[in-house]
Amino acid sequence: MSSSDFINDEPALPASRVLMVDDTPQNLVALEVVLEDLDCELDSVSSGNAALAKLLKHDYALVLLDVQMPGMDGFEVAKLMRSNKRTENVPIIFVTAISKETRFVQEGYRTGAVDYLFKPIDPMLLQSKVNFFLGLDRQKKRLEAKVAQARKSEAEMKALYGKE
Repeated sequence: MSSSDFINDEPALPASRVLMVDDTPQNLVALEVVLEDLDCELDSVSSGNAALAKLLKHDYALVLLDVQMPGMDGFEVAKLMRSNKRTENVPIIFVTAISKETRFVQEGYRTGAVDYLFKPIDPMLLQSKVNFFLGLDRQKKRLEAKVAQARKSEAEMKALYGKE
C-alpha cells in the first residue's frame, strides 16, 4: 500500500451516496439544489421500483423517500428495504406533502423511517439531518477499512511466520 492510499493515516474512502426518491421532477431538483454542496454523491429516481434497483446496485448513507407515488408508495418501498439483507439498515427519511395526520407519521416510523419531514422543507434543517447521516456513513466506512487493514496485516503476519 502506498502513502498516497492514506491521507493523515486514514484510508481513502469511497464517497457517501444519498438516494432521493420522488415522482415529481421539481421536488427532486429542489432536493438536489439544497444538498448539492454537501460532500456526497446524489442519485435521484422517480419511482419505488427504480429506488429498489439502485439500492441493490449501490451502498447508500441515506434515502430521502417521498410517501405518495404512483404504483409503489414510499411505505411499500420502506417495507421492502427492511426485508432485504442488503438494505435493511439503510436510514430512511420520509419527505412528504401528505397530511400531517398522526396515522401517516406512525406508519412511516412503523415501516422503518428514522425521520419524517413535511414539505416545504427548511433547507438548513434538511442539510443538517443529511450531514448527520453522512457523518455516520463515513465513520462506518473508516471502521470497515481499519478492520480490513487489520485482517490483511494478520494474514501477512501468518504468511511470514506461519500459523501457530
